[in-house]
Amino acid sequence: MCQPISWEKRESVALVWMDNPPANLWTIESLQQLKETVKDISLDHTVRALVLCSRQEKFFSAGANLQQFSSGNSEVAAEVAKSFSDAFGVLDGFSGVSIAAINGLAVGGGLEVALACDIRIAGESASLGLPEARVGLLPCAGGTQMLANLVGEGWASRIILCGESVSANQALKIGLVEEVVPTEELLARAIKLAKQVERQSPGAVEQCKRLLKKTRSQTAEQIYAAEHEAFVGLFSTEDQQEGVNAFLQKRPAEWKNR
Repeated sequence: MCQPISWEKRESVALVWMDNPPANLWTIESLQQLKETVKDISLDHTVRALVLCSRQEKFFSAGANLQQFSSGNSEVAAEVAKSFSDAFGVLDGFSGVSIAAINGLAVGGGLEVALACDIRIAGESASLGLPEARVGLLPCAGGTQMLANLVGEGWASRIILCGESVSANQALKIGLVEEVVPTEELLARAIKLAKQVERQSPGAVEQCKRLLKKTRSQTAEQIYAAEHEAFVGLFSTEDQQEGVNAFLQKRPAEWKNR
């Protein structure tokens, strides 16, 4: 029997596979698996990036399994919502770089898990949306906030309030994804991008991610102050001198602070 979530390591890149046929629907169990998987990957300091991908040809993920909500039980709803927040929160907090390789349909929690990643690459056939209001629900794993942060309130309103799905090319135009490639090239492109992270200082990447996320909730003045503090803080690490001197000496850097 296949595991809904599994992972494999390819040099410095972890491939996290969603494999819950036919549509990679999220359940409490698969969300728990995702959370534990990302935690396990975080313990391997040779992994610099992860790529979230699907083994289903037509689906990245169609979101939550609605059978969980058919009874109208609010206690079950609260448990499921917490499972989503916990799992996607761990993914969002991954210290390396996370990339969603979006093939096929990515809707509801399937889009929200992609929004929890740092970068999104879509195959040409991808379709993305947050249609929860159509079934009397709403995005409960950060979708309203993260989507609006990426594409602005207007497009977020069209996608969430009007139930409008967007194609891969439209998603690229509005800033929902960073790149669109032929579907057959999707995984290779995501891995290639992930491997670029090897050239970056792990400590610098982690601090940059922390600062980028502050734009969601803090003022420009607060972020500038935090940025200054983090920049000076890097000078207490060996990697700061190593990175600068490697550049000046025209050689690859050998990172130590992982």
